[in-house]
Amino acid sequence: MSDAGSKNRNPQEAARADAKAAKASKRREVNTGTQVSVGEHAREAGYVPRFKKRYHDTIKPALMQKFGYKNVLQVPKLNKVVLNIGAGEAASDGKKILQAVNDLTAIAGQKSVQTRAKKAIATFKIREGLPIGAKVTLRGDVMYEFVDRLITTALPRVRDFRGVNPKSFDGRGNYAMGMKEHVVFLEIDYDKTESVWGMDIVFNTSAKTDEEAKALLEGFQFPFTKN
Repeated sequence: MSDAGSKNRNPQEAARADAKAAKASKRREVNTGTQVSVGEHAREAGYVPRFKKRYHDTIKPALMQKFGYKNVLQVPKLNKVVLNIGAGEAASDGKKILQAVNDLTAIAGQKSVQTRAKKAIATFKIREGLPIGAKVTLRGDVMYEFVDRLITTALPRVRDFRGVNPKSFDGRGNYAMGMKEHVVFLEIDYDKTESVWGMDIVFNTSAKTDEEAKALLEGFQFPFTKN
């Protein structure tokens, strides 16, 4: 709209425009009181996540030397990271399911989606198709940002943390881990969240063996336990 048109708007039109702008801004907020700002750096021109830089500058050359790869394309890499919150006990409460979705969105820096039951479970009063949690798949820069925050800030905040299980590989180069409390992520305001959720995190790699996948994750400073 031109400046002349803006000046000619009546007070009602101006009020409606202001309300619309406020509503659009509100959509970016999650019910934990956390602003979805994670990943904004990835949109800045020339920005490279430090874990992505570490992979190309340090991890990749080290893996080539350790395993004797002939071609750089043989070097394992992170393909994607999948985050999942199961909230089956709150399936009958749409507000809590929404909270799980919003909390995961804040943690991931990318919009998450509801997961739904594939079959009915009468014992838990779950119907087929009922929302039971939230899920998001991360790739690229947002994935590297998440791994950085997981390793450097979230895991050290876990109570009595002693490391992650080095045996949780699936035989095909993928690694899975669980977290009992999602509130260890700084993106979640503990005082404003009503429920504490457990989380499953799966790291999908291009590694052919678990040994190669473990070496890849160790390059990102995964705190594997010694036994």
